[in-house]
Formats: sequence, structure tokens, C-alpha cells
Amino acid sequence: MSLILSIEKRNAVLTTMSELVKLEQSKILGANKKDLEGYSGEDIAMRDRLKVDAAKISGMVLSLQQLASQQDPLGVERFQFTHENGIHISNKTAPFGTILIIYESRPDVTIEAAGIAFKSGNKILLKGGKESLNSNLILVQLWHKALEQHDCSTDWVAYLEFDRAQTQNFLEHPSQKIDLIVPRGGEKLIAFVKQHATCPVIVSGRGNNFLFVDSEADLEIALDVILNAKTTKISACNALDKVLVAADLPRKQEFLTQLTQKLQKSEVQILTDKPLSSLSETQEINDESIWYEEFLDYKIVLGQVTDLTEAITKINRYSGGHSAAIITANNEKAETFMQSVDSAAVYHNASTRFTDGGQFGLGGELAISTDKLHQRGPIGLQHLVSNKWYVTGNGQTR
Repeated sequence: MSLILSIEKRNAVLTTMSELVKLEQSKILGANKKDLEGYSGEDIAMRDRLKVDAAKISGMVLSLQQLASQQDPLGVERFQFTHENGIHISNKTAPFGTILIIYESRPDVTIEAAGIAFKSGNKILLKGGKESLNSNLILVQLWHKALEQHDCSTDWVAYLEFDRAQTQNFLEHPSQKIDLIVPRGGEKLIAFVKQHATCPVIVSGRGNNFLFVDSEADLEIALDVILNAKTTKISACNALDKVLVAADLPRKQEFLTQLTQKLQKSEVQILTDKPLSSLSETQEINDESIWYEEFLDYKIVLGQVTDLTEAITKINRYSGGHSAAIITANNEKAETFMQSVDSAAVYHNASTRFTDGGQFGLGGELAISTDKLHQRGPIGLQHLVSNKWYVTGNGQTR
């Protein structure tokens, strides 16, 4: 493992990188244009994630600036104890070492993930998808330029230009020590990494998020939140896929009619369970496995449940463990829901679209973990660390 760079040096590299991204905006956009022209797939979510525009570049710059301004996540004391024999024991945060991130179609990950890893004292190996190669290589060139300007080894940020077979071989027989792997992408990518990896893997990216409209819901809030969570960014893992409605919801038919009309205006395909199949211009589901599915598309399932308990049971059975929301004016029900639903982020009267490192005040994220070890939800700067025990004595023996 490399000697840890001083916090001043790490911050200087991040600041220089933010300036370079701003300075080379036209070069980045040109490379991304090549990637977009070369993408022939029909996956609209992937195309959306692949595209870089001026707003995305501003986001990259802001992310780097925020990281540079944040406190050092290393050497933070989490616990301390003085033994009866005088030994002083403390536990402090420490880097993982080398992190490999494998991701699809998102050039902004090349900035955000590398920035978070670098600030937290880790080396990062980036393995992006072939569809975003031109964009990624330009961004890695800028990383190397920023590192060299401050006399740092370019090894801190490396890009693996591997095909699938080479990636599999590297996972099974890494040519260097890898301490952690983070796959960011679809379920096939995650399964591939988990199958072949020989070190710990943090699973990130799967959504399939649920929202429950309780019998005491404010219907205006419910409409606004559902539309926002479903339609603003269908490629995001925090987008909404399933809506459960309480059977005894007052003005239920009126609410459902309004909801389906608004969703149809946004060209969302609406599927329903049997109890709601009479809704116009919707289609009844014919396979229960759809409840497990993350759509990343203009598609939603509406279903009916008898009460809060059934809603919680259904969410815990089918959801991806990412984000879940309840719309209700009853705080007690909301508390029960939030404590009982097994998701990384739980919401009361708000959109699931907020599950994001930047929105949660973390200054960006490496990934959004649906695992429970070692961190759940957005993995920010302060979470991309391991820990180490420091023991100081003056000759004590046991």
C-alpha cells in the first residue's frame, strides 16, 4: 500500500482536477459525443446515464470542490480506552487500500468515485463500460495531469481498458492486491462480479422502490411525490417502480383516476393488480414475478393492499432494499412503516429521488449500497474507510 498523501496534497489535487474539468469542458463533450454516436443500444436508461452535458460537467466540478472542502475522513477516532495496566487503546479510521469500481455508461462516476476514493486515501481502479470509453479516457487523462501537477503518482487513479474475458480473469487472478470491489450497474453486472471476485464486494445500484399511499394520506402530496419519483429520471436507481394503495383510502377512485391520467401524460405504461384492473388504459399483470422487477423505464405497477401491515410485508418481500416511502398524515403509522420496512432509506411524505450522496449532504457518493455490510445506502467520503487499532504502552506484557 502506498504512503498516505497529506490532506493538503489530496485537497490540492482535487481542486486542480475541478479546474481542469471546467477548462477542458469542450474536449469532454466532444469525447462524449463520440460515445453517444457509437451507442446503438435501445436501453433509454443507459443512454441517459451515458450522456454528458454542461449541467453534468457543472455537477462534476461541484462534486470535486465539495470533496476538497470536506474534513479529512482518515485518522478519525471512533473509540478510545485506557487499560487498567496503563496501555492506551484507540480505534481510528484508515483507508481500505485499493478499490476497484466496475460501472456502466456513467462518465460522471469516473469523477465522483475516483474523487471520493482519493480523498479517503485509497487507490482506485476504474473499469468503465465500452460504451463510455472515450469520455472515461479523457477524464482519466485529466486525473493524471492533476496528480502530476502535485508530484503524486498517477497510480492513485488507474483505468482498466479490459473486455469481459480480461475483466473476469482480473477478478479471479488480480495482478495486484484489491481490497474492495464495487459493481455499479444492472443485475447481470452485479451477478458477474459476485461470481468471479476473490475479495469483498459491495452491491450497489438495484432499486425497485415502493411507495405506500395510506388511508390517511394527503392526496395532493401523494400525486406530487409519485410523479416526481417516477418521471424525473427513469435511469436512476432511486426512481419509483411500485405504488401500493390502501383499500380504504377515501376518494380512492378519484385519486387513482387523477394519478393514471397524470402518469399517462408523461407516457408511463401503467400495470395493475387484479383489484385495480378496472382503471382505464391500464393493463393487468399476468406474472407475479414483475413485483421483483426494477424497470428503469417509463413503467409502473399500481396495486391494492388492505392495510399498513400488508404494505410492509409486500415491500419486504419484493423490493430491492433501496428506498421505500409512505404517504400519510398519521405520524405513528409513518414511524411503524419506517422502522419495519427493510430498506436502506425510508421516507415519510417525500420522494425516493432524494436517495443520493449529494442530496444527503455527503458531497457525492461512491455508490448506493443495498448491502448491510459495511455501510448501507449512499457511501460517502466518511464511509469509504476501514479502521485500525492504535495501542500505546511503555513495556506492558500480558
